[in-house]
Amino acid sequence: MKIKTNGIELHCIIEGEGPWVTMSHSLACNSSMWDVQAKLLVGQGYKVLRFDTRGHGASDAPEGAYTLEQMADDLHGLYAALGIRRSHWVGLSMGGMIGETYALKYPGVFQSMVLADTTSRRPPNAEQMWGDRVKLAREKGMDALVEGTLARWFTDPYRAANPAVMAKIGGDIRNTPVAGFAGCCDAIAKIDVLDRLKEIDCPSLVIVGDQDHGTPPEMARQIHANLRGSELLIIPSAAHLSNVEQPQAFNDALLGFLRKVA
Repeated sequence: MKIKTNGIELHCIIEGEGPWVTMSHSLACNSSMWDVQAKLLVGQGYKVLRFDTRGHGASDAPEGAYTLEQMADDLHGLYAALGIRRSHWVGLSMGGMIGETYALKYPGVFQSMVLADTTSRRPPNAEQMWGDRVKLAREKGMDALVEGTLARWFTDPYRAANPAVMAKIGGDIRNTPVAGFAGCCDAIAKIDVLDRLKEIDCPSLVIVGDQDHGTPPEMARQIHANLRGSELLIIPSAAHLSNVEQPQAFNDALLGFLRKVA
């Protein structure tokens, strides 16, 4: 379904019955990256909301720079339209950044947070790095980003053993609107909330793949150190999309955490 929020339409999927769990995807993916986890949660008695972030999937992709605060407002409007007052949050990479920003802007809505393979402070070269990728996308199309992105997102052994997954995720990258990719790159290149994480007051689980070079374990440790009472899990043999590369470890941690905080 599509819901109008904050001046755009967001595509979302709602499945199951029970406590709300909202799932937010990474840059250049869409809500389908959570297919395995959503099915699991629905089977365990949760009501799962997945949505395509602005600029991605079947949601609107307006031209121009986006901000994380704007994407938090998109979510807030989505919650208002659906009558959601409380929800658990599961966000990976950009989805984690949106979750951190939302929790700071709208305290008390999240019952808990799972922040996977994400960051809360931009690296010194962020604007140039993301700017170069946007330039490549604008000049040559998203196809030019596929191979390099897959190499960062997955370990070499996993890529070699799972061509069907590579084709699916590669297609998601390829089909991301350039305007949406560029707008979100501008947003995530500016994130700087690490020192404010102490203000967040809800149970949190921080997950990271041990071979995630984009948002490395050291950043996960910093997030964990600044989130009061949080837990940290480093998943072996996983790079950036740890929920896809090591679904069993990710799913066990996710379910165990949700049961603990229920």
